[in-house]
Amino acid sequence: MKLLHELQTMSVSYQEICAGEDPWIALGNFMNDFFGNFTEQRLELVQDPIQLPADANPEQWHWAVFCAASVEYLCQQYALACPAWALNPAYTLDEPWYYAPGAHKENIRERLRLRTPSEFTRRNIYCGNRMFANKYELTAQHRA
Repeated sequence: MKLLHELQTMSVSYQEICAGEDPWIALGNFMNDFFGNFTEQRLELVQDPIQLPADANPEQWHWAVFCAASVEYLCQQYALACPAWALNPAYTLDEPWYYAPGAHKENIRERLRLRTPSEFTRRNIYCGNRMFANKYELTAQHRA
């Protein structure tokens, strides 16, 4: 159980993914802290580099690259200085990774290629543009 003062950093989220946690549980906990609980500590939430297991399997590598792309994307969106670890060009997949329901279909892949932010496409990840929709901002916009 997480103590109240512990931040769900991207580094912690990646460790949890490598330990077998569902990636979207770990990343969802990160997003809750980034978008809602600790908005004043956003830089701290992305600062620590992720730690790759010595024997990282292909899935863990995909998520490592996804985490690096996510940090760069979020830093760009929220005018934060992006930590050097996330800009490391080694965090790039050799083969395209299409991550979305129906991604086996060419029309879905085409949509993902068109809509995925460059922080992901440069790394060969195609996931669309809604991966980090901020529910707190969307709710405020809807009310207005």
